Amino acid sequence: MLKHSLLCLGLMALPGSASAEPNPPAKAPPPQTRPAVAPGTLEAAISAPKVQIALLLDTSSSMDGLIEQTKRQLWTVVNAFQKAQRDGQQARLELALYEYGNDGLSGEGGYIRQVVPLTTDLDRVSEQLFALKTNGGSEFCGQAIQKATQQLEWSKSKKDLKLIYIAGNEPFSQGPVAFRTAISAAKEHGIMVNTIHCGPPEAGASGGWAEAARFAGGQPFNIDQNQAVAMVAAPQDEEIAKLGVELNKTYLSYGRSGAEAKKRQEAQDANASTNVVSATTRAMSKASRLYDNSGWDLVDGTKQGKVKVETLKDEELPEELRGKSAEERKAVLAAKEKERTELQARIQKLSTERQQYLAGKQKELAAEGKNTLDKAILDSVQTQAKALSFTLE
Repeated sequence: MLKHSLLCLGLMALPGSASAEPNPPAKAPPPQTRPAVAPGTLEAAISAPKVQIALLLDTSSSMDGLIEQTKRQLWTVVNAFQKAQRDGQQARLELALYEYGNDGLSGEGGYIRQVVPLTTDLDRVSEQLFALKTNGGSEFCGQAIQKATQQLEWSKSKKDLKLIYIAGNEPFSQGPVAFRTAISAAKEHGIMVNTIHCGPPEAGASGGWAEAARFAGGQPFNIDQNQAVAMVAAPQDEEIAKLGVELNKTYLSYGRSGAEAKKRQEAQDANASTNVVSATTRAMSKASRLYDNSGWDLVDGTKQGKVKVETLKDEELPEELRGKSAEERKAVLAAKEKERTELQARIQKLSTERQQYLAGKQKELAAEGKNTLDKAILDSVQTQAKALSFTLE
């Protein structure tokens, strides 16, 4: 159900607005004298414009096809934001995942679960997406939107792109929270709600899905959740996928959770490898700036200033760095970064060639790929991003 390339996913108080400063701030230097923020640093990540997307997926019994589409097109959706920027500044992509309508979830909570909060950890999103299981249940769309609005750490900037995609097939009006109430609260925080009805357009219209999207100012879509996602292979796919796996050798985990995250990375390669195109699009994501593992990888972490390799204890380091001096550690990291950069450059070159090849297959792609979740997302995000001065190309 990813309509142009994947994704659409509480009852806690929203974060409050920042309080006024008790004293006026010191006078800032003229703009031209301020030091530039280096790309890849922690400061750059904090100041970057944001694209935040929450996917709310119905995991009731009839939605196996929806989950399958989302799995297959996750990395295609991610890749659509590789060049996303606003006012010349590269955008930060954050994804969140919710499931609703599953009898295995708590009835007191509306059969709704936050699977992953807004995060840049794309492997975590993939891991949890592949772990979803369907089970019959009650689908409360209004309450799901309300929870996502209240629980997630949405940007407070009116300039940032904040989107909810909710996908399902039961009447939109079910549950204890009126969808108009939930959508009104989302709109107050600058969050655009888009609806993806799984089934015929007439059923979506009679079930209130189109009405909800219109009220939100978003876009309504109807998809066939059981339709196979279009997967057109290219001559470059095999080599790109292979290089994506090679990239893993350049990652050095640190800290208590680093080893677990490294295994997660490998597991998501395995999940994607069941389809050559999925493996390729994942490798393309891994070669992009959006694939940020600074929370567990020493190369990304030191580059962004989140960790200093010389301060870590031996037990916090991977085996190949233990017992080495600070300078020796830095030398290993420098070599890994160089190797990674070279691999990523090769993938990006092949990806460009791949895109040129697929450009000649556009009619085939259009014919085989209509009415799926990835296309719903990618069709709408182009328009909604442009409205906030984001460019994706």
